[in-house]
Amino acid sequence: MAGKEKGSGLTSLPGVGAATAKKLQAAKLGTVAKIAKASVGDLKKAGLSLAIAKKVHAAAKAASATKATAKKATKKASESAKKATSKAKAASKKASEKASKASSKASKTAKEATQKAVGKGQKVAEKVVEKTKSAGTSLKTAKDKDRKGATIKVPKSVKDMPWFKKG
Repeated sequence: MAGKEKGSGLTSLPGVGAATAKKLQAAKLGTVAKIAKASVGDLKKAGLSLAIAKKVHAAAKAASATKATAKKATKKASESAKKATSKAKAASKKASEKASKASSKASKTAKEATQKAVGKGQKVAEKVVEKTKSAGTSLKTAKDKDRKGATIKVPKSVKDMPWFKKG
C-alpha cells in the first residue's frame, strides 16, 4: 500500500501507469516536481521511451506550473484578505472613536442642561418660600373673641352624650 500512495501522484500524469511509476521511483524521480525539473534524457535513462518521456515531462511541467500559480494566487488572496481585515479594523476603530467623542459631547450637553434646569428650579423654590413668608405674617389668626355663636362642646365620654341620658 505504501508503494501505491507514493506512485499515486505520478499516475495522475498521462502515460504513467503503475509500472512506469515504479521505474521513475527507482530513478529517484518520485514526485511530479522532480519529473518537471528533470530532462527528457533523465526520463529516458529511467526506462521510458522517448515519446512517453516527452509526454510525461510536458505534463509534469504543466502540473507543476499550475500548482505554482495556484500557490501564488492563494498567497495573494491571503495577503489581500489580511489587508482588508486590517483596513476594516482601522475603520472600525475610527468609527468607535468618533462615536465615543459624540457620546461624550452629548453627555456634557445633557449635564449642562440638567444643571440649568436645577438652577431654575431652585430660583422658583426660593421665590415661593419668600412669598409664603410674607403671606404668613399678613394672615390674621382667629381668636375665640372673634367667633360668632356658641362654642361647641365636645363630650368627653359616651355618658355625656345627649342620647345616652334618656332615663
